[in-house]
Amino acid sequence: MRSFPAPAVAIVDRMRAAAAAAPARAIAYQGSPGANSHRAATEARPDMLALPCFSFEDALDAVKDGRAAQAIIPIENSQHGRVADIHFLLPESGLHIVAEYFMPIHHALMAIGSGPFEAAYSHPQALGQSRHYLRERGIVPLSHADTAGAAAYVAERGDPSVAAIAPAIAAELYGLRIIEHNVEDSPDNMTRFVILAREPVATQTLAGEPVMTTFIFEVKNIPAALYKALGGFATNGVNMTKLESYQQGTSFSATTFYADIIGAPGDPGVDRALEECAFHSKELRILGSYPQARARG
Repeated sequence: MRSFPAPAVAIVDRMRAAAAAAPARAIAYQGSPGANSHRAATEARPDMLALPCFSFEDALDAVKDGRAAQAIIPIENSQHGRVADIHFLLPESGLHIVAEYFMPIHHALMAIGSGPFEAAYSHPQALGQSRHYLRERGIVPLSHADTAGAAAYVAERGDPSVAAIAPAIAAELYGLRIIEHNVEDSPDNMTRFVILAREPVATQTLAGEPVMTTFIFEVKNIPAALYKALGGFATNGVNMTKLESYQQGTSFSATTFYADIIGAPGDPGVDRALEECAFHSKELRILGSYPQARARG
């Protein structure tokens, strides 16, 4: 399915027309109007025009093609971990991370009727963040492309036995009744978003403020390669706040790592640590250096 549900189409068309008239002010996001990424786009960049895209790839392509100046993408959630496939998509996009944004996430159960409900549609992340709530009520989770799109789909389907889990604003947009607010399993549910653009932030403009750098590296397939690649961060006092692994290809012979550190190239300690990591790696690529939106540690 590569199209928005019918109740969302008119809103999407209006938003796309506005963005097309001023692409330099457009920020692309994945999802239907009313999705959490829509809210993140308007909060993180209130002076820009939100451009809805059906998939993450579509949102990134909008920036690559010049239809938007930036894209905002969820990368990880405090409850449900990293967003699927995003570690593959960001490096492949050729775009640069220029900012990060943290947003509290609250979900509502919504439907055309009052229940009981056999199933609830939503994005896999939202379903995972509400899994205990759904299990306790015997509601079957069903995956959809995005949260607000699930709400629009429930409205279009017209079946009183199914519900959607989505931001509360989606109920208003698509004429649904909110059955219950805050159905996420944890009250401190938080998602981290990154903002991407065609050009990186000039590191000299980041002087004097806390900075994050995100990069990927693939270690050599030899004993202790990862240990040696990471050693330079310890000896140079560089704080690594995130390290995740994922496989590329089908050989399973080498692992690629996605990492965040505090600091940026140009700092002597960071430069030495990255140089040592690169020496023990087959490849190291920086995805962006950008202002730290939230203190680590």
